[in-house]
Amino acid sequence: MYTLKAADFQPKHFAWKVEDRVATITLNRPERKNPLTFESYAELRDTFHKLQYADDVKTVVFTGAGGNFCSGGDVHEIIGPLTKMDMTGLLAFCRMTGDLVKEMRQCPQPIVSAVEGVCAGAGAIIAMASDLRYGSPDCTTAFLFTRVGLAGCDMGACAILPRIIGQGRAAELLYTGRAMKADEGLAWGFYNGLFPAGEVLAKAVESARKLAYGPTFAHSVTKKCLNQEWSVSIEQALEIEAEAQAICMQTEDFTRAYNAFVAKSKPVFEGN
Repeated sequence: MYTLKAADFQPKHFAWKVEDRVATITLNRPERKNPLTFESYAELRDTFHKLQYADDVKTVVFTGAGGNFCSGGDVHEIIGPLTKMDMTGLLAFCRMTGDLVKEMRQCPQPIVSAVEGVCAGAGAIIAMASDLRYGSPDCTTAFLFTRVGLAGCDMGACAILPRIIGQGRAAELLYTGRAMKADEGLAWGFYNGLFPAGEVLAKAVESARKLAYGPTFAHSVTKKCLNQEWSVSIEQALEIEAEAQAICMQTEDFTRAYNAFVAKSKPVFEGN
């Protein structure tokens, strides 16, 4: 069976750290509020694809350096060149950015975003595409594509954002490009929790570590079903979940949980 180890990941365009089963990806261009480039887009896409083969990484935390999450595509390194591309190049770029979201959703590990400061454009999309999101009270999240003359339908926003916060709220944000305040994001279900600035990353890592020491195979099945059941009937969803749960009932973790319950102890999951 083909596998990778965390040490095999050596990205050039963002920081990478793995500790205690949790991988942390840090966008680290703080002087520019951590914008993305063509290269970082591609490397992130490839990293999330390879994570399906990394058996020593159980969860992923996504964050930014210097008090900001991500300001979106770099104005000079992406936006400028895009204005000079033909349709073939533009479509290739848009498909590549969409592939990043696709790989984030398809990688088996739960992804937790730790958001402080600016979270805009593609940065807002990355947070949106994560499984859990924690923010600081001062963070601002803006799907600002319309403010640069583009449609709000970027990188899956029109499909995913309404499922998180509702159709009407998503429509307003995508039409206007205005920033969603942190308290709005919490009330609307975009953020799972808000914590003081400087503490968000630690809370995200704590949450990710708890998941990493849980029944990780079962977590990957949950993530798969959450994605797979968006476009199926209730009857199809019930069958998908019956098959998925029957598979999980064959795992050692299921037996471990039963034995621990009988022994009145806490189960120690191993992810198999």
